[in-house]
Amino acid sequence: MRTSKPAFGLALALALALAGCAGMTDTQQRTATGALGGAAAGGLIGSFTGDAGLGALLGAGIGAGGGYLYDQSLRRY
Repeated sequence: MRTSKPAFGLALALALALAGCAGMTDTQQRTATGALGGAAAGGLIGSFTGDAGLGALLGAGIGAGGGYLYDQSLRRY
């Protein structure tokens, strides 16, 4: 069975993202997790509209912002 390039790229990006989280602070981990989740969701939604790359880029930005704001809300308490 032949693996498509997007699936391989996504798997590689996920593996590198998980391996790179070892020495991060909580804020950095939450921001990166938000960016990764946002990019995945944005890419999926963008693929339906015909521009998965733009959707992933916008989703990553929104997800990173959301992850950071979530971290800041936890620090208040």
